[in-house]
Amino acid sequence: ADKVILPGVGAAGFAMQALKEKGLDEIIPGLMQPLLGVCLGLQLLCSYSEEDDCSCLGVFDVAVKKFPPQDIVPHTGWNNLYDLEGNLFSQVPTNPDVYFVHSYYAALGKETIAKSSYILPFSAGLQKDNFYATQFHPEKSGDTGVQILKNFLAL
Repeated sequence: ADKVILPGVGAAGFAMQALKEKGLDEIIPGLMQPLLGVCLGLQLLCSYSEEDDCSCLGVFDVAVKKFPPQDIVPHTGWNNLYDLEGNLFSQVPTNPDVYFVHSYYAALGKETIAKSSYILPFSAGLQKDNFYATQFHPEKSGDTGVQILKNFLAL
């Protein structure tokens, strides 16, 4: 494949077990073509997840943590992005709204290319080499999501 998308809906431990059963935990980190992780896909590309206390693929050197316990978790709905960097966000308007559904987040770090805030600031986008990831769902994020997917396909 010229491009790979690692989608995500579900729990980190179960998803990692399924990847391991198929040997994909060994294959994915070595891919050379552009890969886009979406939602849980972003979290699986990180080093570790508090969800199910599991090691993940380790592409991004960041841990995934549970939002502090509050009545407003999970983070579901539209929220804006800020501090956008790189070609994944080319031609995307300033501070666009995108659609999130998650209870766990990737902390901010050197690989953060987009931020959002919900209870606290977190990585809404990550990038390292040919690996890109969004915590939000571009496929549910209207025109902004369409532009992000077009940008990924153009890489």
